[in-house]
Amino acid sequence: MNNLDLIYLDANATTPVLPEIWDAMRPFALNQFGNPSSSHGAGRKSRKALEDSREEIAHLLGAFPDEVVFTSGATEANNLALQSALNDSTSSILASKIEHASITEHLKKLEKQGFNVLWLDAEHQGKTSLSNLSDIIKPDTRLATLMLVNHETGVLQPVEILGNQLQDKMWVHTDAVQAAGKIRIDFHRLCVTSLALSAHKFHGPKGIGALLVRRGSTVKPMLFGGHQQKNLRPGTEPVHLVVGMALALKLAMNNLEARRNKVAKLREAFLQELRKNLVDFTVNGEHNPALPFTLNLGFPGLKADILLMRLDMTGVACSTGSACSSGSLLPSPVLMAMQVAPEVLKSSMRFSFGVQLEEAEAIEGAKRVAFAVQSLRNHSETTA
Repeated sequence: MNNLDLIYLDANATTPVLPEIWDAMRPFALNQFGNPSSSHGAGRKSRKALEDSREEIAHLLGAFPDEVVFTSGATEANNLALQSALNDSTSSILASKIEHASITEHLKKLEKQGFNVLWLDAEHQGKTSLSNLSDIIKPDTRLATLMLVNHETGVLQPVEILGNQLQDKMWVHTDAVQAAGKIRIDFHRLCVTSLALSAHKFHGPKGIGALLVRRGSTVKPMLFGGHQQKNLRPGTEPVHLVVGMALALKLAMNNLEARRNKVAKLREAFLQELRKNLVDFTVNGEHNPALPFTLNLGFPGLKADILLMRLDMTGVACSTGSACSSGSLLPSPVLMAMQVAPEVLKSSMRFSFGVQLEEAEAIEGAKRVAFAVQSLRNHSETTA
């Protein structure tokens, strides 16, 4: 390993397609390319692959096959869920302050249209508080949305508790993007109305995701012009992408414990190496149950955007937050909701670990991070 080798610590943003998944996808892009809506033999083969994949995904997530709606990804799935939960008359919406931008930006738009968003507070270590839930909910609350695992801290959220309390009263949605393929998900046990996921977060292809919608719930399509997926999400289904997502999820679930144990060791090796060289840094969300795939660190005295550029120059890929909002220079909404100290807020970085990372790479990555932090701090001291 030389200093120019890329060390990829941004698996929450996206993951590479595994070779065996690519191999499974190729026939349906090159040879068995029939339109699954066509009645001839080529179309029927594609249709079978499509429905077999739907059944596999449903089985792995504790859902029924007819509850699976394929989308272009989780952003579309989240927006479809929110649109379906609400009617034309304005009402109130319950939401956590730590949701992904594909939820919060939609909610901001709804606020401008007259909807009232009731924001749930986040505890200091990143878990959404449900302590005063009964006091917050209003008679006209039609939707509650809470992600399953936070995308910036990895902290598990109390979705099942929320679902149990509210499932008979309103539409309950969960963004499970950072949970799918990393923990066991039982859609029905969560007691939610809908659940969103995206394949490229667990080594599947980009451009395909799904929205699980509980039987008996009415989906309001955003697109029109085709009969596909019972008119809920019209358009020719990308069979090769669906096949890739189904296999990626199957491989993830079959190797769940081994993957999680490996990543936990990578995270600990990274932290141990960092502690050898740095004293002054904080772990955001460390005192709540969290998945080991995500590590959010604050480096007081530094600016996250400058540190990000320095790390990029040294071959370390990481982020200052969600990839969907990484172009923003504003502080992380998640960390703001957690009310972290200002010096932590402006200096925090997200490191996320993939199953293909090796321990030597994690250790080398920590060394580069430590060197970059020390260099910037030394420079700051000499120019002060």
